[in-house]
Amino acid sequence: MIQTIDLRGRTLSPAELLAAVPRSLTDVSAAMDVAAELIEDVRARGGAALYDQAERLDRVRPDHIRVPASHLTEALAQLTPEVRSAIDETIRRVRRASEAQVPPLRTTTIADGARITQRWQPIDRVGLYVPGGKAVYPSSVVMNVVPAQVAGVAHIALASPPQSHFGGRVHPTILAVAALLGVDEVYAMGGAGAVGAFAYGVADLGLDPVQLVTGPGNVYVAAAKRLVRGQTGIDAEAGPTDILVIADSGANPEFVAADLVSQAEHDELAAAVLVTDSVALAQNVEARLRELAASTTHSERVTAALSGPQSALVLVDDLAAAAAFSNAFGPEHLEIQTGDTDAVLANIRNAGAIFVGPHSPVSLGDYSAGSNHVLPTGGQSRFSSGLGAYTFLRPQQVVHYDKNALREVAGNIAALSDAEALPAHGDAVRARFAGE
Repeated sequence: MIQTIDLRGRTLSPAELLAAVPRSLTDVSAAMDVAAELIEDVRARGGAALYDQAERLDRVRPDHIRVPASHLTEALAQLTPEVRSAIDETIRRVRRASEAQVPPLRTTTIADGARITQRWQPIDRVGLYVPGGKAVYPSSVVMNVVPAQVAGVAHIALASPPQSHFGGRVHPTILAVAALLGVDEVYAMGGAGAVGAFAYGVADLGLDPVQLVTGPGNVYVAAAKRLVRGQTGIDAEAGPTDILVIADSGANPEFVAADLVSQAEHDELAAAVLVTDSVALAQNVEARLRELAASTTHSERVTAALSGPQSALVLVDDLAAAAAFSNAFGPEHLEIQTGDTDAVLANIRNAGAIFVGPHSPVSLGDYSAGSNHVLPTGGQSRFSSGLGAYTFLRPQQVVHYDKNALREVAGNIAALSDAEALPAHGDAVRARFAGE
């Protein structure tokens, strides 16, 4: 069912490691043309395009794109006590973890009368996307909204696809969590069209353009984010989820297999990878995967994900080689289930979120750890990070020099401006000392 990649006895270069990494055949660029058409349609026809796209792609024509306040109130009133309690606790934990991500104001004195202050300013307006395809993600509302609020974002808009099972409304649990968090600007729109609406605005809906679009989504959402980047900021081109587990002979194969299946149930394109130096563990995990895939609720989806080219059992010589492979893979979720977790962790550079030990499964991070589950997928953790309060903050340097401090470097400025053939730069400084 799941392929085995045997890298034992081989010394691989960084390029060879990258080539050995299992990946989905999905290519974001293949969705670009469709995403571009949907975005241009929204730019040209505004709300009418969003209604038509919902009818065609979501199989329902909503009564409203902008969700009425009454829908939010009704949804919150219908939220079960058990789910509300779980969401309240998740909000509390994510808020506490997010607060630690806001850097303090810091002033550095360069010389007498010369100082630079590093400050972090929140983005004024953001658009948060919450998917609603194969599953419903009220937890993603928390993961998007809470860090934005902690960062001090003044205006938050949220979009999620209309649901045919709910008469074209956004899923009520998503609406309830939005209401619980005080978000009242919610739109029943999905996919590339929603990203385009956020980026360019929709005047007839009263939807103003945003400065940043965040949140996970399918390949068309990822393509749309790539297309609007520059018009607005994006967090990352999120695609199908992935998990990589580094485990040794002491790991519990039941735990490892269960965690691989937990991510495989998201999507047929989800990647589930075990990297181990133990053949026995790999064999035991493979046997357990067959059993779990056959019995789990989303059996067909899980089997497809585990059988795909993006999933694998990878055999390596030792845990140092396992860490090197993981760094090349750049997992969204990395689990370390080894005897000496600190030694493995010391060699890890690239990962969206890291779950250490047998009792820190990815499911914990998806819901209740306090960490954020909006993370870079498809190897993007090699160059980007997960969502956090810092995502919604921009560092700014505030420079303040008095006259004497400027005089001290005036000669240096003149010399460098002349060397670059930009003499007016030096003249701008000399003007401040004319007549002296």
